[in-house]
Amino acid sequence: MKVILAQPRGFCAGVVRAIEIVERALQKFGPPVYVRHEIVHNKHVVESLKAKGARFVEDLSEVPANAVTIFSAHGVAKSVEEEAASRNLPVLNATCPLVTKVHNQGKRYVGQGRRLILIGHAGHPEVEGTMGQIAEPVTLVQTESDVAALDIPVDTPVAYVTQTTLSVDDTRGIIAALHKRFTDIVGPETRDICYATQNRQTAVRELSELVDVILVVGAKNSSNSNRLREIGEEAGTPSYLIADGSELDSAWFNDAKTVGITAGASAPEVLVEDVISALRRLGPVDVSQLHGRHETIEFRLPPELTDGATAGRVTAKV
Repeated sequence: MKVILAQPRGFCAGVVRAIEIVERALQKFGPPVYVRHEIVHNKHVVESLKAKGARFVEDLSEVPANAVTIFSAHGVAKSVEEEAASRNLPVLNATCPLVTKVHNQGKRYVGQGRRLILIGHAGHPEVEGTMGQIAEPVTLVQTESDVAALDIPVDTPVAYVTQTTLSVDDTRGIIAALHKRFTDIVGPETRDICYATQNRQTAVRELSELVDVILVVGAKNSSNSNRLREIGEEAGTPSYLIADGSELDSAWFNDAKTVGITAGASAPEVLVEDVISALRRLGPVDVSQLHGRHETIEFRLPPELTDGATAGRVTAKV
């Protein structure tokens, strides 16, 4: 069986930074440190950090007084920040800088007197955090039909921002529907959606032209991983989202000569290797990699965790 690995795949710079923040906090302050929500949406990552002394909670009421507290990569509402400040909790903010960029865009649009519309998935931590960062009411839309049903006058000054992990194609259609509906509308272009989301989606589209089956390594609650599987399916290639090699079904490969593998932005490379090992148990495997974009995006760590000007950057590489 031929196996082709997507490039890029797996960890993005925001995820690398978030995990590094937890690991450095454990090293500097000692366990336990408390993380509000899963630091990233991947059980393997979460369990690994738990073993090192991280404790994951859904509410700050579960955090003891004076305990080091970390906000997840998805971001949090302003009310969570205020609660932490009122309790004088020492906080390290692992919010992805690209999510913070969305927060700042939304605040700027609202400051201009515009009604803000957020394109995203209801209930996702990033969406809840973004809506909670904006002082004025935010309207959430998930589909083009949601846009058609909006009870907002067409001449209202509006603006939109987007969840970073959405499908670029899906977002483009909703943005077009918004522009068609409203006469005074502004917002970022689709290229402002997370670079990692776009790059991984592009790689999956290229992969779908070369393989018979696509395996997406990632968690079921990972938005960007689910989008990768959907894109493979939309391209006409049977695509499956799996957490690791244990979830492989040999029936998927009955008529397959070539299998493509990618991984969501919160899935570590060790899980890709686990899937390849599982495939090898089915028969001989020849592994190659697409010639895709090489990512060298760097995000700074919080100054509390750095020892100097050159020690505060982490880079995502595949």
